[in-house]
Amino acid sequence: MEKPRSLIINTPFAAPDQHWVPGVGGKLEIRPERRPASYEVFDARNNTRRTETLDLVNTIRARVEAWRTAGWPGVTIVTRRLLEHWYDASVREYPFYFCQLEAIETLIWWVEGAEEFRQGIAIPGDGGPWPRLCNKMATGAGKTTVMAMIVTWQVLNALTYPKRTKDFSRAIFIVAPGLTVKDRLQVLIPSDESYYDAFNLCPSEALRQKLNQAEVLIENWHTLMPAAEPKRSVVKKGPESDEAYTRRVLGKLAAHKDIVVINDEAHHAYRKPAEVKISKKAAAEQGIDLDEATRWIEGLDRLHKTRRIQRCFDLSATPFAPTGKASTDTALFDWIVSDFGLNDAIEAGLVKTPRVVVRDDALPDAKTLRPKLYHIYRDPSVSEDLNRKAEPHEPLPKLVQDAYTLLGADWRKTRDDWANHHSPPVMLTVCNRTETAARIERYFNQGDAHWPEMQAPDRTLRVDSRVLEKAEIGETASADKGYEERLQAIIGAARIPETRKEQFKGLKKEELLREIVDSVGKRGGAGQDLQKVISVAMLSEGWDAKNVTHIMG
Repeated sequence: MEKPRSLIINTPFAAPDQHWVPGVGGKLEIRPERRPASYEVFDARNNTRRTETLDLVNTIRARVEAWRTAGWPGVTIVTRRLLEHWYDASVREYPFYFCQLEAIETLIWWVEGAEEFRQGIAIPGDGGPWPRLCNKMATGAGKTTVMAMIVTWQVLNALTYPKRTKDFSRAIFIVAPGLTVKDRLQVLIPSDESYYDAFNLCPSEALRQKLNQAEVLIENWHTLMPAAEPKRSVVKKGPESDEAYTRRVLGKLAAHKDIVVINDEAHHAYRKPAEVKISKKAAAEQGIDLDEATRWIEGLDRLHKTRRIQRCFDLSATPFAPTGKASTDTALFDWIVSDFGLNDAIEAGLVKTPRVVVRDDALPDAKTLRPKLYHIYRDPSVSEDLNRKAEPHEPLPKLVQDAYTLLGADWRKTRDDWANHHSPPVMLTVCNRTETAARIERYFNQGDAHWPEMQAPDRTLRVDSRVLEKAEIGETASADKGYEERLQAIIGAARIPETRKEQFKGLKKEELLREIVDSVGKRGGAGQDLQKVISVAMLSEGWDAKNVTHIMG
């Protein structure tokens, strides 16, 4: 079998009916059926992987399909109108993706579906006092649209059937992982420039006007932190009561009970079971900040005590939780009800198709005969060098420099192809530690890189993760005048109107970094002209730069 020219084999607008599987000799073969809900576990220590099947999701898929075929028995008149409208491709320029429709349908099925279609199915919780349902959706599959669908479904039913408080609510509390995501979720506030209008979510103008009665609050999760006791106070007020906490966090939403919570990037909202023993370090290795996860959940628990959380809808591309066993062992949330993973999204053409090492002039590894650049970090000369404390001026390992030379050649060709585009292609480097990021920044900015075009300090951004973290919670990082000057240099060199540049001059470095990171590749933005981004670990959720063409990590 020849190497496939494209991995895209499904349409995003219908249920997948085929998927790629490894065949004889490692070649890909098409299997003529939908991929079962599952996830792969990789063990970098011995370069092995295994597939874990999501049996509950596969069972639910079959039930939802039968329920859909039967005409959604059990739903309200309002819900039926919504489903019929959402499935009607003739009333909108672009139909909804199948994964979006399946996600909202599955939630509706569990809340409203006729009993015979749910019989025998139990969805586990997280051990807390309020129920959770999770849609697992790959980044790029349209989670924000699904959130808008949830709000529309819940609010219109709550207003039409006010006695059904166990099923519906007009009070929606949306929790975001940071300020960048919070800003982007403002499209979920019913207004003139909202997703409800952009995607024609309401089947009539009357229902659209009715939706304006929704009470939607969108907050950064840090709002859930307990109030800090003033360090200097004549009168000691004591700890904040649950009622005072609720009023502070929810504001106007505190006037309502039976609140619906939507957790965006819900893998951050993890409740650690009492029987699970896991250290903060072990959790961090699996991408989970235990302190953050605990505060997020504890905050929602306090709101539940005073106002009742009717139900929580979680959305995440990676809803993993540590098991407390092996350091590489994680498991998905038990309450996942639908799954459209990265492989599904690639096969449907919803995300970019990755390519690994398109050129290689390095010697193949004697044991595996694979190019060294395929797993560059496994080479001892690289891993040992990059895992030590080093000064910025110290040269990078030769294999890393060779990799940048090869990657740079391909990047230059892409840049020439994009000559008439408003933004250049971006090369993203993901580093293991701060010292490595500083060395790579100097490698480019001081002209050590092979290609002269890659020496562009005012088009190179090293993301200081500490500053960005502070920016995401609205706090101020420690003083670093040199870093702030580099950010201002990027603004000064940007090909944007002087009036825009003036607007950025008054920003603190935390706000400025957020602006630059958030606008990479966007016309008129502070990061419009960046061509290299260097970051320690992956950038936070909400970073959706569409012009990243080359990745080194």
